[in-house]
Formats: sequence, structure tokens, C-alpha cells
Amino acid sequence: MEVKTKLTAPLDGLAGLKENFSTDAISGFIVFLLALPLSLGIAKASEFPPIMGLVSAIIGGIVVSFIMGSRLTIKGPAAGLIVIVAGAVNEFGGGETGWHLALGAMVIAGLVQILFGVFKLGKLADFFPLSAIHGMLAAIGLIIIAKQIPVLLDVAPALTKGKGPIALIGAIPTFIAHLDPKASLIGVVCLAIMLGWPFIKHPIFKKIPAPLVVLIVAIPAELAMDFQTTEPAYALVHIGNLMENIKVNVDFSGFAQTGMFIKYVVMFALVGTLESLLTVKAIDMLDPYRRKSDANKDLIAVGIGNTLAAILGGLPMISEVARSSSNVNNGAKTRWANFFHGFFILGFVLLASHLIELIPNTALAAMLITVGIKLAHPKEFIHTFKIGKEQLSIFLITIFFTLYEDLLVGIAAGIGLKIIIHLVNGLPITSLFKAPTLVSFEGDDYLVEIDKSAVFTNYLGIKSKLDAIPAGFNVTIDLKNTKIVDHSVMENLHHFEHDYVENGGTVKIIGLDEHKPVSAHKLAARKI
Repeated sequence: MEVKTKLTAPLDGLAGLKENFSTDAISGFIVFLLALPLSLGIAKASEFPPIMGLVSAIIGGIVVSFIMGSRLTIKGPAAGLIVIVAGAVNEFGGGETGWHLALGAMVIAGLVQILFGVFKLGKLADFFPLSAIHGMLAAIGLIIIAKQIPVLLDVAPALTKGKGPIALIGAIPTFIAHLDPKASLIGVVCLAIMLGWPFIKHPIFKKIPAPLVVLIVAIPAELAMDFQTTEPAYALVHIGNLMENIKVNVDFSGFAQTGMFIKYVVMFALVGTLESLLTVKAIDMLDPYRRKSDANKDLIAVGIGNTLAAILGGLPMISEVARSSSNVNNGAKTRWANFFHGFFILGFVLLASHLIELIPNTALAAMLITVGIKLAHPKEFIHTFKIGKEQLSIFLITIFFTLYEDLLVGIAAGIGLKIIIHLVNGLPITSLFKAPTLVSFEGDDYLVEIDKSAVFTNYLGIKSKLDAIPAGFNVTIDLKNTKIVDHSVMENLHHFEHDYVENGGTVKIIGLDEHKPVSAHKLAARKI
């Protein structure tokens, strides 16, 4: 692997603020333009008061920036948690009561995330099979699309009440028959903008966030059509006054429903943690300075942010991938870009909240549908199929059970199917959760010999041995004594190689000559 010369990393702390003020402030402002409407839309889709999406983004920016373990990620509410948040609100009774009770589970989940970081469980994402994680995200995308189509068409909320994602998809003809022509026109135009904007090649226009273009189109259109007097109240966003809403909103009496309370604590903590860790890993690979985030410190920071946000009534936050990617692309250098994004949201809410209430809900629905399409894009299915048929089966079974039950059942089904596939392929049961791994060294050369199998369930043990190897040596990973090496391990070894080489060492993976790959993909599972 080719080693690139490392750039000199920017300073951190107050020195970093002084050194990179202009680049971080500009990036933070652009991300603010992206985050403002998305945070509103995510809150509304989650059955929360819309302003609470902004509360979470403000806390994620202004508070979490100072304690997070990553430099370039943006903290805020995420579309990937809509399904869980809305499910919690509805199961706890719906409306304002359901919101307050759901916050109780979110506070406890935030504390659990802090403990994840304290006990150094930042490696948790490496335990879950990648196909199951991608299947979970694709299912979330499909659910978002199903829930936002009636909002895009501005149908009466009574028509969607009590319907799950499958029922909502089946009811699309009914929604079309009852659509509001004026609001739907704005929604469809906004959806076209969101989907078409990435194809614009002009260098200046490319720098303008698509959600900002949507607002530039939607708000004047709404004013021209006089939504304030001609449309029902549910056609526009209503946020109220920030200072009146900032108070202790959490209610822990939902703990009386113990089983359901624990279920949502687990889902908030687990899914939020997985999404955050995956985003941190992805953004580290985009960082031009190739800095390595402290995943455990970042989990503690996100947990603190989630605990505070839930007490005040806000949505759970994660390291959000779209905003974080935009942050990198806009030239951000340090954590101050995340701070500025929260600062600009706070300023806008305090000084110009009346402008927010001019946004049609159909415009927010268009943004969320675009997020859903990205999560469940056909290319995700094609990419998974190329890795291997067994990966596609895990991907699809995770989607199926997530749609028909919930996220916990979905990801458990995906994990269960992968274990069954491994056992059928001859995985030694004795190595299901433990892979004998011998590390030896001579001079500058380290040899890592893995025995029996290298699969997602036992990779954490392998990872701990790899992480203990000092930087700057020649590492050889020998897999000749394994019967199975699955896709998750192949990809994780690829990431280990990438990171180790960038820190001045070399990595060579050997012993796979007798293994047969299940597909032509370079990271496909292999078995003897």
C-alpha cells in the first residue's frame, strides 16, 4: 500500500480556534444551513415538537464540541433514529404524554452511552456483521419514505394514524386521492431539487446546500399561495418560543412499563451508538490530516449530550454522517466547525424564529424522503449482492424483520442468520466467540497467526491483539489455519491495514491461497 506524506495537523483548543477561525466558521455556517431544516423535519417526523430538533443540534454543537473525541464530526439529530423515537412516543401513549415518557428512556440510554465510553466499548461496532448493519439502515430508509409520502402530499394526519410502514405503502393510492394540490406541488418541486441538485456540476452552485435551495423556493411559494390563511394548520411548521420551551421536560414514570422502557433504552443506546461509531470511522477516513478519533471519548461526549438534550426535551443525537461529510468537504479543520454550526442555529432561533414558521411541511418531507432514498438506494442492494449471496440474504432478512417488527428484532435476525450460515459452512463451534490468535515478533517483524476461524463474533479478540502491536513495524497476518474468514473480518482487516500503514508500518495478509472466495469481490468471505 502506498504511504502518503502526512500533512501537519491543525492545532486544537483555543489555539485551533485562532488558527482556523475563518475556515471553521464558514464550514459551520454552511452546515448550519443544512442542519436547520433537517433538524426540524427529523423532530416532526419523530413525533417531537419541531423546536426540539433544534435544541438537540444546539447542544450537539455548543456543548458536545468541547468534549468529543473526533475533530470533524457534526453532532445532532439523525434521520436514522426517527423510527425508534416515533415508535417510543406512540407506544408510551402518543402526543405530549408519549413525548415526555419517551424522554425518560432517552435519558437512561444517554447514561448507558456514557458507560459504553467509560468501559471502552467504542469497538462495539466491530462485533455486528456489516450486512446486518446496512440492512438495518436500508430498512430505516424505507420506513422514512413510507412515513413521509403522506406528509409530502399534505394529507390529513388522521389518514395515517396507527398505520405501520407496510400499511402506509399500501395506502399510497388513498393519499394521492386526498392530496392537497398547492402543498403537494411545493413538495414535489422540492423533492426534484433535492434529488437533482447533486447532478449540478457548476462549481459555485455545487457549494450551495440543496436544503437551502429548497427553502429559497418553498418559502416564497408558500407566501405567494398564502398558506397562513388558505391551508390547514398542519401544512406549516410551528416551533414556538425557544426560551419558553427550555425546561425539564423528562418524565420517568414510563419505567412502570418496565419491558417497553428497557426495550427503548436498549434501542436508543445500541442503534445510536452504532451509527455514531460508524460515522466517526467513516469521517476519519475522509480527514485530509488522517487524525484518529478517540471513539470511547466520543461516545462519552455523545452520551452527555443525549442525557442533557433528553432532560430538556430534545431528540437523541449522533455523529451525523451527511452533515459531517459536508463539514469535511467545506474545508473544516477542527471541532470548532461543529461549535459554530450549533452557535448559528441558536442565533437564528433567537433572532429569526418567525422565518422558520414560514416553511411548508411538504418541503421538510422532501428532504427526509431524500435521506430515506440514500439509505435504501438500489445500489446498496447491488453492492451487497456483489460481496456475496449470503450477505444479501442477511441484508434482506434484516430489512424484513425490521419492517414487520422493529430494529432490535431485525438486527438480531440478521446476526442469527449469519451465525447459522457460518455453522452450515463448517465453522467450529468452539471458535464462534474466540479465535486462538498467537502474536510473535523478531526484530522489526510481527507475525499474527489466527487459528480455526476469523468471523464477526470473534473479531473483537483478534482486534485487541492487533491494536496492541506498536506502530511502525512490519506486520504479517497469517490466516492459513482458519476454516472461514467472513466479510466483516476481511473489511476490518482492510481498515487495520489502511490505518497501520498510514502510521509508518507495513501489513501483509497471507495464508488465503487455499481459501475459496464466495464472490469476485476483493473483500468477500473466504472458506476452505
